[in-house]
Amino acid sequence: MRAKTPLLVAAAGALALAACTPTTTDTGDPRQRTKEGALIGAGLGAVTGMIVTDGGKRDARDALVGAAVGAAAGAAIGSGLDRQAADLRRDMGNDRINVVNTGSQLVVTMPQDILFAIDSATVRPDLREDLRALARNLNQYPNSTVDIIGHTDNTGSASYNQDLSSRRAGSVAAVLTGAGVDPRRIRAYGRGEEQPVASNLTPEGRAQNRRVEIVIRPTT
Repeated sequence: MRAKTPLLVAAAGALALAACTPTTTDTGDPRQRTKEGALIGAGLGAVTGMIVTDGGKRDARDALVGAAVGAAAGAAIGSGLDRQAADLRRDMGNDRINVVNTGSQLVVTMPQDILFAIDSATVRPDLREDLRALARNLNQYPNSTVDIIGHTDNTGSASYNQDLSSRRAGSVAAVLTGAGVDPRRIRAYGRGEEQPVASNLTPEGRAQNRRVEIVIRPTT
């Protein structure tokens, strides 16, 4: 029972480290996300080390061993995401497509108006090459899952927006799988108007809310 208190403290510390990871800001340091991955991995590794311990004097030693192993794994994930994000920014030719590396996943945001005509769920022909570039990237980095999430503004009924966002996410998924991405890696779904990133009171805000997000999460 002696291991319970330090275990809870370590777990809280690991969760705090994860919560402090920025989700939308890059500092420009090419090793930023590698460092953040190492930090999070160290905290989670410390918890793992304490879980497997038999308590007492071994707690601190096992926590340190777990932290070292976790830091190495986290740094490897962060470094891989750095490379994948850089490749995506280079290969996707539209500067309105935003690629954010959170340290634990990549979020690719594509505004609705460059992907679809109004009220349409058919991908514009000129954007298919950008999606094929994304597919090539996903095939180059195969150890990940891919969530494709459609979003709308609040114009129209909530049920219509939910259906439209789902159909748009499905259309993007179809282009990616048609370009060779394993469909077992992909989940496509809509959130309708439920998750705005800007105010729906202005045309500019509504335009920001109409988007498709592709969330890439490493599995190893």
